[in-house]
Amino acid sequence: MPLLAHRYLAASVLTAALALAFVGGAEADTGGPSFPSKPVTILTTFSAGSGPDTMMRAVGELLSAKWKQPVLIDNRPGGAGFIAINAAKAAAPDGHTILMHDGDAISALPTLFKSRNFRIFDSFEPAGALYSTPFFIVVAAGSPWKNVGDLLAAAKAKPDAVTYGTWGVGTTAHLQSAMLETAAGVHMLHVPYKEMGQLYTAVSTGETDWALGAMASTQSVYEGGRVKYLAIARSRRLASLPNVPTFAEAGGPANVEASGFVVLLTPKHASRNQRANQPRPQSCS
Repeated sequence: MPLLAHRYLAASVLTAALALAFVGGAEADTGGPSFPSKPVTILTTFSAGSGPDTMMRAVGELLSAKWKQPVLIDNRPGGAGFIAINAAKAAAPDGHTILMHDGDAISALPTLFKSRNFRIFDSFEPAGALYSTPFFIVVAAGSPWKNVGDLLAAAKAKPDAVTYGTWGVGTTAHLQSAMLETAAGVHMLHVPYKEMGQLYTAVSTGETDWALGAMASTQSVYEGGRVKYLAIARSRRLASLPNVPTFAEAGGPANVEASGFVVLLTPKHASRNQRANQPRPQSCS
């Protein structure tokens, strides 16, 4: 694992594990059956090998040791998250199945897909926040753009000619890329991919012009010299990458930030003893 990605992971795994550890805590206090009594499955909307997947697998190892039960990661990307959502909804509501989802994306689903009549808290209970992370503006290493101002100038010159990629329709990356478009007053073409690996490979080859990306998901192609960061989409620079300017410093609109957070939910009607006060997301900056 690249050094910066390893630091990113190490800074977050302990807090993320604590966010889930409550699941087995209260049953013993009430005289109920011990939890978990069988393997725990994490149904995730993220693809194998992505940053969120790497994080969840690291946390899963800690929880498996704590719980004395296997923690299984079941990757179900695609379908705007509904592939994983429907699988989780069909599971027994006993706390042994947990849904891992893009926080902003799952909040937007009821509005984006009204015909599905999906209401989050009709089907799920919040279990915890795994982590939060800022996004970078990622382009191919050979891109002629030196900063965000160059990117936006190209987009203004040829509306819908500049492409941006995401890991799916309705994802946090899609929503926040569209937000950046609006703030900058430009129109670009959205290119969705099913998996993060496909997305950042496409950016590195120039198949897609740019994408938002977290450190954990892009660090391998960044350290491999295949992509570069034009900016970090927040108000201050990242201590571990001090030479990467903020979005505003790089020629983007002021007061625009883009970040993501990952949440964990259990199917509705799981025992109240398997829930606790929810921790705030741990920033990975």
